[in-house]
Amino acid sequence: MNSVDYDIVIIGGGIQGVGVAQAAAAAGYRVLLLEKQAIASATSSRSSKLIHGGLRYLETAQFGLVRKALRERAILLHIAPDLVRPIVFHIPVYKNSSRKSWQIRLGLSLYALLGGLTPLTRFKHFSRAEYLLCDGLQTDELSALYRYWDAQTDDVALTRAVMHSALELGAKLRCPAEVISACHADNIYQLRYRDKNGEKQLSCHAVVNASGPWVNAVLKKIAPQSSRLAVDLVQGAHVLLDAPAPSAIYYVEAPTDKRAVLIMPWQGKTLVGTTETRFQGQLDMIRPTEEEIRYLQAVYRYYFPHRGTNIIDAFAGVRVLPKAEGRFSNRPRDTLLHMSSPGLLSLYGGKLTGYRATAEQVISHLRSCLPKRKAKANTAKLKLYLPSD
Repeated sequence: MNSVDYDIVIIGGGIQGVGVAQAAAAAGYRVLLLEKQAIASATSSRSSKLIHGGLRYLETAQFGLVRKALRERAILLHIAPDLVRPIVFHIPVYKNSSRKSWQIRLGLSLYALLGGLTPLTRFKHFSRAEYLLCDGLQTDELSALYRYWDAQTDDVALTRAVMHSALELGAKLRCPAEVISACHADNIYQLRYRDKNGEKQLSCHAVVNASGPWVNAVLKKIAPQSSRLAVDLVQGAHVLLDAPAPSAIYYVEAPTDKRAVLIMPWQGKTLVGTTETRFQGQLDMIRPTEEEIRYLQAVYRYYFPHRGTNIIDAFAGVRVLPKAEGRFSNRPRDTLLHMSSPGLLSLYGGKLTGYRATAEQVISHLRSCLPKRKAKANTAKLKLYLPSD
């Protein structure tokens, strides 16, 4: 057993991968993370920058996901106060909105209940006199306006902080380093990877495939071949507009298809997102389409008609959703953990907010494949920060 190099090797340096690295190191395991580009270089740098419970998931009865996300939001606000901060959300309701005022009130009441009725779960119904104070929001046909709270983060900074915590706990990082192949025999994985110094080989008890939209491509490199889940890759685009940052996040409906869109303050400007477009291109060439950019500009222009829509930046990430019929917005959003062979666990999808809870589930699933180790820390209590240098 001493001849095995690592207990766990993790493939992928997004928020899910670094979360598993932190949880594994906190549990006392010998951990190596392999990332082919840079920490948070793909989907984890192209999110909506939110730590939230997922209010809209109540419509599809994902109550367990919402409860878990609200619990994780509370933990992150406590352990990462410099990285995760509360922020106000506004929900405007118009006469032609698909969700009526009573439905919004009911949803916010349930959201507060699932969040434990804490101060951060309180919401408010604005009076008509307060409508005009809302950043130049379109007030024609506005019938109600609600306020509630969630949280915002810098997704890249949070991911790097979690990786820093993992390294402090003893995890190792190879970056850039790309997996070439892996082979499972006699309960050990022999894994080959390439870094700047050429090809290397190592052995480990377990492999965690946290490679995001590359999840099935990575599984194809591992012998013997094992089962893969059928998924849809869905692109979500954001645009950063040269418009003053709003005082709150506006949770609105796109006027054309009634999809939920967020209008957010970010770096002193206005961030608008996201879209849901089937992705069929090259994963190393992910960019917003012109149609997505026009769609998001039109949503912003509809709700803030007196503001400009000049583009400062545009970016897109790819979600992994279970394959199914119907709208992407109705698909389950929680992470799927797929143990396709002994000691090989793949993560499909997942939310930024729930990374820590997901990582703890991963360790629980793998424990029977791993040697006994003495735990070092509890990730729910470890403070997250970026080193000053």
